[in-house]
Order: sequence, then structure tokens, then C-alpha cells
Amino acid sequence: MTFSKIITNWYSNNKRNLPWRQTTDPYYIWLSEIILQQTQIAQGLPYYESFLKEFPTIFHLASAEESQVLKLWQGLGYYSRARNLHAAARNIANKLDGVFPNTYKELLKLKGVGDYTASAIASICFNEATAVVDGNVYRVLSRYFGIDTPINTSKGVKEFKELAQKLIDKKNPAEFNQAIMEFGAVQCKPQNPNCTICPFKDSCVALQKNRIAELPVKIKAAKAKKKYFNFLVFLSNDNKTILEKRKGKGIWQNLYQFPLVETEQEMDFETFNALIKTHHLLKGISFELSLYNKDSIIHKLSHQHLYTKFWIVDIDQHLVNGIQISEVRNYAVPILIGNFIESFNFQ
Repeated sequence: MTFSKIITNWYSNNKRNLPWRQTTDPYYIWLSEIILQQTQIAQGLPYYESFLKEFPTIFHLASAEESQVLKLWQGLGYYSRARNLHAAARNIANKLDGVFPNTYKELLKLKGVGDYTASAIASICFNEATAVVDGNVYRVLSRYFGIDTPINTSKGVKEFKELAQKLIDKKNPAEFNQAIMEFGAVQCKPQNPNCTICPFKDSCVALQKNRIAELPVKIKAAKAKKKYFNFLVFLSNDNKTILEKRKGKGIWQNLYQFPLVETEQEMDFETFNALIKTHHLLKGISFELSLYNKDSIIHKLSHQHLYTKFWIVDIDQHLVNGIQISEVRNYAVPILIGNFIESFNFQ
């Protein structure tokens, strides 16, 4: 029995019942694939359901404000996915009359759609025989064939894509692609897979050579940089605070945050209290400073670790450009800020 036949047979008996597997509508498939990038199914499923409830069609998503999309995305991280999702929706709705591109090559032209997502949509929705390669597929193929090529190199990306393309069932690409991804997620798991019940146990190179834990090979990324964030949480006597919209192309683009003071190291109370007296929002204002969290909250991103402190700034006057504290939960914020808002319990 061929590799593709074994894995699709396994899939027919073991696949999980997930809502996007009940349809071939490209809007639903595209939405699920974008949400599930860098996200586990258990976390992503509620977001998928919320998005479809709020935006049941591509036209609903396209007509939404970006702030609505970001607010609904809040907590998923990698917010560029949400911005690209919204931009692609507007492109499809306004320039393509709501009709999704139906080939791999045309799908690649959509903002935020790369090889994996284009392959998934093309195969599942339009039966095009183009193989998906995600983390699960890398793991299955590297272990089964005993491949040492690092998966996060251009050589590895090319090698695994070509191999997956050779293995794909040309007559049923949708089933094969979903099967190999599901196999990696459920059976050939990253840690402690149950190889005794694996249908490939007699032919898997990694199992025969006791290399399950070694594969796939991945070159270690550069050490994450440390950054020190100090957020100023204003509380005025007219029950207002300040949120600012992040600009530029860095993290959290277009999300809201409390005024930020970034420093070279962690700050003690006396040093920080003296530092912010020259802050443009505090010039000529009497304020009382207190530290909400003594120990820094460490927020880990892929390329940097944020050591964060929230400083409460009480001022005995009105905030001209502030927002009502009662409205603070209406803004799209990073999960780091959102967690603080919930724990601080703004009234």
C-alpha cells in the first residue's frame, strides 16, 4: 500500500470533527487557515466561530472597520494576520466581486497568503493537486524518511515541498493534504508520539533508528532581545485614562496601548518617578505615582521578550484628551494590555 493510501485510510478512521471540514467554501477555508497559523485548534476554534458570526460573508468582513477586526482578533497574537485578512477581504469583495481566486498561483497574490495557505485552499476548495507543507507535514516526512535537512532553511523548504508534491494523491489532493496535517497533529505529535499504534511503524526511518526526538531538524533562532516597557496608566478625577494608537510597522501596529516609556533596563520607583516628570503628558501637572506590579510581567514574542511594568498615574484634574474609563474595553489592545485591564478591574 502506498504512503498516500495508508495516510488517507488512517484519516478516514481518525479525523476530528471540525467545522471547516464540513465545507469547501473558500471563505470558510481561508478564514480557518489564517486563524490557525501559529495557533492551536483549541484556541483558534472560538475565534473562527466568532468571526463567522460577526462576518458571515466576505462582504461583511470587507465592509468592517479595521478596528473591529483587530478587536475580534484580540488574544490571538501575530496581528499582521488580522490586518492582512482584512486587506485581502476588501480586495476580493471590491475588485473580484466577492469571487475567490481558484488556482494556487492566483491565491498567492492575496495579501497574507503564502505557499501553505494557497495550497490548502486550492486543494480543498478547487481540487488542485498542490501539496501543503506546514509544521505537521515537516514532522511526518522528516521522521518517516529520516531527513536531516533543517526545515527552516531555503534548502529544507524546497526539499520538503518537492517530496510532498511527489507523494500527494493527484486524484484526491484535498483528502491527502488534510490527512497528512491531521496525522502530524494527532498521531505523529512533537512529543511522545504513540509509535506502537502508528500505521507506519514498520517503515518509519526515525522509529527504526531511534531518532523520533531528533527530527525534524531546525536551526536555532537568534536569542530573543530583552526590552523594558513601562506603561503609564492615567487615572484622572473625571474618571478618564489615556490610550494611544501604535503607529509604524513594529509589533501591535494599529492596536491601542497606555502611553509607553521604553527604558534600557528595569526601573526602580525613585528613578522612574524622576524620569517621567519631563514626560510630555506630565509637564506642569501634579501627579501621584504608584507601581501596580512589583515584578515585571514577561511577555514573550517570537523575537523579543518584553519586561513590563504598569505604573498608575493619579492626577487631580481633568484629562482633556482622555477616554472614559468605562470605554477602555471597547478598544483593540494587545493581550498584554488586555490582561492588565481585566486584572486591574477598571470601573
